[in-house]
Amino acid sequence: MPKRSPAMELDQAITALLATPGAFVDAPGAGKADGARRAKISAEVSQLLTLVRDLRAMPRPEFKVALKSELHRRSFMSQAAAKIEKQTASFRPPNFRNIAPYFLVEDAPKFIEFLVSGLGGRETGRYLRPDGKVMHAAVAIGDSMIELGDANEQYQPRAMGVHLYVDDCDATYARALELGATALAPLADQHWGDRWGAVRDPFGNTWYIATPKTYDPAQYGLVSVQPYMNLRGAHKMISFAEAALGARGLGVKEGPDGKILHATVEIAGSTFELSDAQGGHEASSPFYLHVYVPDTDALYAQAVAAGAKGKTAPYTAPYGERSATIEDPFGNTWFLATYLGPQAEVSQ
Repeated sequence: MPKRSPAMELDQAITALLATPGAFVDAPGAGKADGARRAKISAEVSQLLTLVRDLRAMPRPEFKVALKSELHRRSFMSQAAAKIEKQTASFRPPNFRNIAPYFLVEDAPKFIEFLVSGLGGRETGRYLRPDGKVMHAAVAIGDSMIELGDANEQYQPRAMGVHLYVDDCDATYARALELGATALAPLADQHWGDRWGAVRDPFGNTWYIATPKTYDPAQYGLVSVQPYMNLRGAHKMISFAEAALGARGLGVKEGPDGKILHATVEIAGSTFELSDAQGGHEASSPFYLHVYVPDTDALYAQAVAAGAKGKTAPYTAPYGERSATIEDPFGNTWFLATYLGPQAEVSQ
């Protein structure tokens, strides 16, 4: 019999535990009952099922669906974290783990000040245009990067959303408000294990500020910065990302109406998040996103074939990257890049 993948193994084990009150896991510490149904699983998957053993009798179907979705998401995120460690040296710059939101704003120096003083960031580089405007800058927050520049005629300002994990969300939330942010959702302990709240910065961007409280974020490969889209038709975005960018939808959680309450999407080991805009909430404006991939040329061709609009064909940039730009059907701009290494020979 072919070996089961971790995803299939987890799916079958969860199904058994949720469907059969007498089911047990054949792993160290598991109990045995007469006539119980066995599910032989690995130690890794067994750890993910600890919560399920105590909660499997919960009667609400929607709770079971949500629980199963969350366990799958955490399993896949853990795999993605391992994948990042293996792949970083090959096509990402050092210390660049995430899909970076690329902010184009009016008055980039003030935005940098907000990122550093308000959100605990550290500026790592700033490059100016001849007119003194910021052409490109980078700010590190935790283990992740944020990129930005002054808006121009080609790239207009856009308000974007970011899920931000920090060590102390209360302190970060308070500093953001002191620097002019507006509270959108108060900080509170959430049922998914985070302490979480939301603010809108003076530039119109939304920050979902969180600190994990009941779990170790490193275990699930969570990074400090993840772009968060709020869309009309989020399922279509996942389908596009899968076809065009080789993405995977992880832990897709749907509401009773079939709309996505939350999903994590992985591209080449890095992730972004999305949900359906519901009720009176407006959908996000289009994003600017910078993602490192193993082969920019191949992915550019794949994306265009899948319906993306090619904005800039692949070229070798003078800073040592193979770069290209596409626009997806939602209007988001994707800056694709493959890092060529510090000693790369480049040409224009």
